[in-house]
Amino acid sequence: MPKAIKNSTPPLETPEWVKSAVFYQIFPDRFSRSTGAESMPGIQLKEWGSPAQEEGFQGGDLYGIIDRLDYLSTLNINALYLTPIFASASNHRYHPYDYYQVDPLLGGNNALRALLDECHQRDMKVVLDGVFNHASRGFWAFHHILENGGNSPYLDWFHIRDWPLRPYSSNAENHHNYDSWWNLPALPKFNTRNPGVRNYLLDVAKHWIEFGADGWRIDAAEEIKDAKFWRAFRQTVKAANPQAYLCGESWGISPKWLQGDRFDALMNYPLATAALGFFGGDDIQPGYFPDPKEKLKKINAESLAAEINQLYAAYHQEAMLAQLNILDSHDTARLHYTLNGNEAAIRQILLFQMTAPGAPCIYYGDEIGMSSAGLPHCRGAFPWQNEERWNHRRLQFYREITGTRRRYRSLQFGNFNCLYAKGDVFVFSRQIDGETAIVGFNAGTQEHSIEISTTNLGGNYTQNYGAETTGFSGEKNQLSLNFSPRSALLLIANR
Repeated sequence: MPKAIKNSTPPLETPEWVKSAVFYQIFPDRFSRSTGAESMPGIQLKEWGSPAQEEGFQGGDLYGIIDRLDYLSTLNINALYLTPIFASASNHRYHPYDYYQVDPLLGGNNALRALLDECHQRDMKVVLDGVFNHASRGFWAFHHILENGGNSPYLDWFHIRDWPLRPYSSNAENHHNYDSWWNLPALPKFNTRNPGVRNYLLDVAKHWIEFGADGWRIDAAEEIKDAKFWRAFRQTVKAANPQAYLCGESWGISPKWLQGDRFDALMNYPLATAALGFFGGDDIQPGYFPDPKEKLKKINAESLAAEINQLYAAYHQEAMLAQLNILDSHDTARLHYTLNGNEAAIRQILLFQMTAPGAPCIYYGDEIGMSSAGLPHCRGAFPWQNEERWNHRRLQFYREITGTRRRYRSLQFGNFNCLYAKGDVFVFSRQIDGETAIVGFNAGTQEHSIEISTTNLGGNYTQNYGAETTGFSGEKNQLSLNFSPRSALLLIANR
């Protein structure tokens, strides 16, 4: 395993709490509706559980999340990542129009105050989603331009091309005439080189950290090419709270973001797609990515090891331990769907997620077997009212495996070392302070027995996870691992 490139200037330091975190990602409009939302006067909400592809709001709110904190505690969750919560005219709220106001449909600023207080009493962190690349047509500065045209003093806050603006009447022959995210007229792109824009966005970032949020997941981070902005962003946030978590959205391997001057971590899509390719095998279903031209590829253990080697070559150990290790998200097909409901494969990949370097993140509802294709179907309502639809065996497995993650320091902070990678079998170790974990997988349909050296690992191993037909034997410096088809093994040793 190549050593991580220590190219951090200044040296990268990531929040300690992240390394022992088990995250739970929530899409607020679809997670839980409180009784307060149901009684708001003068509003019309969609029926809870309406098809996810329908426009409109189903009424999930922040008070509803508070109502479910006991449930999340049984999952051993100690960190929440919320997709955007600020005032917006879209149910996903990636179209913000007021960055200082939590959407009234989510309960407003008072609801966020209550959620933060309740979570912090439980030693649970809350990371918010920051949309800083673009705003919406309703954002006050863009609205000012719509009303005043070339006379607006806010012209330079965006990238205006000509007049009159076409924010609603654009089409293939007559495009909108300002820069926007993914060429969508509803999402005008900020000019972050404008000092007014910079000051505004930096103040937003600082404001909510001082309010009590524990970090930012930054949407479309790579769309803002201005490195000076991101350096100022980090300095501003870390001055408000040195332990605030900064995680950027990136779909590739991007070492420039994790060199100590911008983010702490990235959403670890490269690890997710490699793991899905290895554990999914022939069961992988199409449609995981937002772009239909991109497809998951079936890979073997050698390729999985190479992908992890590439990550370790690109990133400092501090970054690896803080990566947000997702398997799916609000932008992808759900895990159950992607692996075609193969329970053995799903259990394997979950064990991998909970034992690999980085902070595992569960997408809401995966633990009960919610299944759907990609956007927008993956944003369905959590079926609280229909527990008979839940996969209770899956839920119990999640509880067990998240408990395992939080029980062992080696799985949170330990060094990573690949011990064996060939064909269908992949084995690695995590080690710290005399505690060693050995994690092994057979992703194939045939039995396998392998020998591995445990020299420099030491200890007397006990089996923490594995079926009766999967096990180990051997002396102190040599182990024989026996895998039944589609099985996994977790051994723990203390010196």
